Amino acid sequence: MAMASHNQELLSTEILNRGIPDSGPYAGSLSFSVRVRRGLPDFLSSVNLKYVKLGYGYLINHGFYFITAPVFLILAVQIGMLTSDDFYLKKCDLINAFSMIGLLSLVFYIHLDLNLKPRRSTYLVDFACFRPPDELKTSKEKFIGLARKSGHFDDAAIEFQQRALKNSGIGDETYLPKAIFHPGDHRKTLKDGREEAAMVMFGAVKELLAATKIKIKDIRILIVNCGILNTTPSLSAMLVNHFKLKHHVQSFNLGGMGCAAGVIAIDLARDLLSVYPGSYALVVSMEAVSYSWYCGNNIDMLLPNCFFRMGAAAMLLSNRFLDRWRSKYELKQLVRTHKAMDNRSFKSIHLKEDGEGKQGLSVSKDLIEVGGHALKDNITTLGPLVLPFSEQLHFFTTLLYRNSKPYIPNYKLAFEHVCILAASKQVLDEIQKNLALAEEYMEASRRTLERFGNTSSSSIWYELAYLEANLRVKRGDRIWQIAFGSGFKCNSVVWKALRNVGIPKHSPWFEN
Repeated sequence: MAMASHNQELLSTEILNRGIPDSGPYAGSLSFSVRVRRGLPDFLSSVNLKYVKLGYGYLINHGFYFITAPVFLILAVQIGMLTSDDFYLKKCDLINAFSMIGLLSLVFYIHLDLNLKPRRSTYLVDFACFRPPDELKTSKEKFIGLARKSGHFDDAAIEFQQRALKNSGIGDETYLPKAIFHPGDHRKTLKDGREEAAMVMFGAVKELLAATKIKIKDIRILIVNCGILNTTPSLSAMLVNHFKLKHHVQSFNLGGMGCAAGVIAIDLARDLLSVYPGSYALVVSMEAVSYSWYCGNNIDMLLPNCFFRMGAAAMLLSNRFLDRWRSKYELKQLVRTHKAMDNRSFKSIHLKEDGEGKQGLSVSKDLIEVGGHALKDNITTLGPLVLPFSEQLHFFTTLLYRNSKPYIPNYKLAFEHVCILAASKQVLDEIQKNLALAEEYMEASRRTLERFGNTSSSSIWYELAYLEANLRVKRGDRIWQIAFGSGFKCNSVVWKALRNVGIPKHSPWFEN
């Protein structure tokens, strides 16, 4: 059997031609070949100006007052220079005079409406992350032992998962539901999925309600995102039923959008709050491991088993100005990038059935590469919204010289903290190298991967909880959360701390 000498290559996206040959010297044995390729694209090699233009388009749309204010001042000066003699002695046409006054009034109204009228910011009042009970803790050794006893995997599949876990960056205290390792012909059921969803969702929401003291009747908007498990009634309906939310609640259930769906839910909540001003929005991000578990021997469908773990996060958002004093963060920027028009991106993470009809997530060998392209496009769009003027000027200066590589701005000047989706050690290593991030910026992501594994869309909230638990967040700090998922999507959201965040009463990082 052709085996790579380095264990980490088993996690690489460059494993090709997997299968069991029918003839030849390796007949009947699992074989594959390895091609060495760069993981993420070199961000210095090219910059798509389309996304630079998009970023500045956002900036201009939000900075319209730079146009209206000068126009208003010019017209005001011109009107101020006119005297009564200009009207009576020169017998100015009354219609033209009224037209000038009407134009001035229109510009003045637009300026007031767009710029001086108080804008409703979106505040993150608080959030909570669920920590499953200790009885569900599963070490890497226990994982392999239970996988063997279940009888679902052959020796090659067990060996692959063992090597993948060794290089995953995941520790020995992550959480898995008991249902996945049932021996025999047990197949995942809706009952297993609903039970896990109820445990993590209800637990996260209960902690959030206890921390914020918010009344159920005040929640007007409810958004739940879960990639694989989509039940009838929906997961959002389960929450409405359990917590007895009011009949007028606007509920939404986002499915099939992968690990990036949490940021999408925040974006939807922000838009809905502008429609229902003065309301509260409850956002719940989760994944049901028991329903995405794969019980077969297809190598490219086994990786999700090794990385995904139980978890959920609940966030309370508001656009009430009076909530600013008690909120932790203010939403500053949110940028979404979708690459599904490209076939490789679209097929990079795919829910399918293997030859035996067993369902699971298939991870393409191109995942790291297409993910890198999505990340590059996303941060190129985000840059003009967050970077200092000096960095933007340096960037455009290098673009003027065709023979030189574009300058990749220093994003460390724009943020004090970075929370990157804790997908795997390899992904975090590649992003750190390409963005030239110091280890301190990666600490929250690496510790979350080690302690909780990849909890999908809720992962970036466990990372923010880590920063809070270690008293890292100070007033004015900017936090950049980056998430990516099937499609392929890469989404960024930037928060600004409204106060020094002290040690929370409840945190998934506290044992008691």
